[in-house]
Amino acid sequence: MSLAESAVVRLDGVSKQYGSGGNALLALDHVSLTVSKGEFVCLLGASGCGKSTLLSLVAGLDKISGGTLDIGGKHISLMFQEAALFPWLSVAGNVELALRLQGVGRAERKKRAEELLEIVRLGGFGGKRPHELSGGMRQRVALARALAQDADILLMDEPFGALDAMTRDILHDELERIWREQNLTVLFVTHNVREAVRLGDRVILLSSRPGRVIEDFTIDHPRPRRIDSTEVATQAAEITDRLRAEVARHAN
Repeated sequence: MSLAESAVVRLDGVSKQYGSGGNALLALDHVSLTVSKGEFVCLLGASGCGKSTLLSLVAGLDKISGGTLDIGGKHISLMFQEAALFPWLSVAGNVELALRLQGVGRAERKKRAEELLEIVRLGGFGGKRPHELSGGMRQRVALARALAQDADILLMDEPFGALDAMTRDILHDELERIWREQNLTVLFVTHNVREAVRLGDRVILLSSRPGRVIEDFTIDHPRPRRIDSTEVATQAAEITDRLRAEVARHAN
């Protein structure tokens, strides 16, 4: 099967403009990108380059201004930097809410929520409230809620950006495990170059505004990877140099 045949996300010349006339802001400019089934693709670039905008377009939360975007009828779930859990609901209740919105019956919701909490290693925490959990545990709940949507494609917008280094490292391992076990396709936004190399099959580097694809790095180091390994550090340094050159070009 060719890459084109296995693609679940296709962007061809996609542009996004906010406003019109003299107040127009071009966020993305003719972005072309293909993500194949089962791939883990990281989006990287300077602040304001349109990474989150691109995710919003793929998620269907916003409309493209030009080009074509196709997800082939696949189901999508979106996970943000903040867990955004409902504080008045239990952990299980937050996960069950996604199932309830799909019309899943009460008994089945309870069973499925328990299964999902086991997947993210939070078995036994279903009765807790969000404020009783650490930041990393709340993000695990958010991940369980995203998985509850039975999505083929998981969009992640800097989900670990606010966590400490150790917690983030642990969640990298957990996310990689779940990605493999659930056979997901992941599009992951980050500012952290090492995180991108640690997790991704590919790293897509976007230019400063307006966002354009300027590099597509293949990451072929064997898994599992360590974020502090020589291989990850070396390729992260290469990508960082390219990113710095882009930022400097934009500043001039």
